[in-house]
Amino acid sequence: MTRRLRPVELDFAASAPLRLVFSVEVTASPRAVYRALAEDVTGWPSWFTAVARATPTDGGAGREIRLRGGVRLAETIVATQPGELYAYRVDETNVPGLRALLEEWRITATATGTRVRWTFAVDAPAPMRGVMRLGRPGMGVSFRGAVRRLDRILARSTAP
Repeated sequence: MTRRLRPVELDFAASAPLRLVFSVEVTASPRAVYRALAEDVTGWPSWFTAVARATPTDGGAGREIRLRGGVRLAETIVATQPGELYAYRVDETNVPGLRALLEEWRITATATGTRVRWTFAVDAPAPMRGVMRLGRPGMGVSFRGAVRRLDRILARSTAP
């Protein structure tokens, strides 16, 4: 059953009842990381193994995401700043209990490459937020592994 979530904007990343924030540094350039996140949506399954399929919708203004295990997400892009920021909210999902969800990817140049920070901002009933807090370590491992895989893919694609 598809559930409609409350529409939120970028400020929800700072004000959500639950915010899970993860970061990792990679050697790829901020522009290359941004392109992979925002411009090569269909490529997500090649580096983020939790994603089974990613499809741009509405002429690139949205995405349809299928996660392994059957989770479906219909998303709207809420912010893009090439080389710096990519954020989207979930409008519809088959996950019970969610009231609002926004994911923000911040990309920052470092002396040796890029710092990628992912904020998973959620509004859900207290018991579900508790379960999500318990899942935080696994989400962190999944995120860091995904971004490091992306870094290796980007390094191969720019190798001479």
